Amino acid sequence: KEKLVESGGGSVQAGGSLRLSCEFLGFTPNNDCMAWFRQAPGKEREGVAAFDSTGMTSYIDSVKGRFTISNDNAKDTLYLQMNNLKSDDTGMYYCASEPAFSCGGWIPTEADFGYWGQGTQVTVSS
Repeated sequence: KEKLVESGGGSVQAGGSLRLSCEFLGFTPNNDCMAWFRQAPGKEREGVAAFDSTGMTSYIDSVKGRFTISNDNAKDTLYLQMNNLKSDDTGMYYCASEPAFSCGGWIPTEADFGYWGQGTQVTVSS
């Protein structure tokens, strides 16, 4: 069965780093738009970063310069490197993917993605 599996979350102090991984199981991305979303307690889920099949990346302003989204085709794995973490980065992080969907230069909404992982918790203490 096709699914996405996230890992790499944890608890860190402000200023620390984490690298999230999202493994594609049962299928290989094919011209997918891939993205990371997060949901803080009491808030709506928001798109954080997106990776287009052309290699173009997009980020929300609050993470620019601190987060890097990347993809390893050989491992069918999407990553999110998070540096200089802040307490506002706390939340459940989800990866998402949609085949044959272009997202060069923008972050699509939740409704645009058909494949989701189960989430991995990131907690940043100040």
